[in-house]
Amino acid sequence: MNIEFGEIDRNNYNECIELKISEDQKMFVASNMYSLVQAAYEPNLYPLGIYKDDNMVGFILYDFDDDINGWSMSRFMIDKKYQNQGIGKIAVQKFLDFFVDKYGHIELYTSAEVDNIIAINLYEKSGFEKREAFEYEASGVKYREIRMVIQL
Repeated sequence: MNIEFGEIDRNNYNECIELKISEDQKMFVASNMYSLVQAAYEPNLYPLGIYKDDNMVGFILYDFDDDINGWSMSRFMIDKKYQNQGIGKIAVQKFLDFFVDKYGHIELYTSAEVDNIIAINLYEKSGFEKREAFEYEASGVKYREIRMVIQL
């Protein structure tokens, strides 16, 4: 399976926004539109489209997180039409390779809502290890997540 990444820019941002997750996943990940707005106005946020055979099938946002003083894969999603095909597993592994090529062998963090068992299992199978649960509030909503880390 040929999975590649592409920067999100003025030529493909609508395609990124049109990617959708299922209703039962919406509580686990911010919308791509919100992520793109964050990337436009906050420093050190880098959005990437996930492509399979020249079609955007998913989205990754990675960043340098000042709160943890490290790099984080802060958003990851695969469009609902392309889920359960092994694309997510391959995309995470390819992202890890991409990250090492760009930044070297360092720690990379990610997190998932504590109830998002599918994401947690995917990250663990990719080599991430659970660190700790943490809570935060954004726009009046409380979140509880598991922080995970991998040494690349």
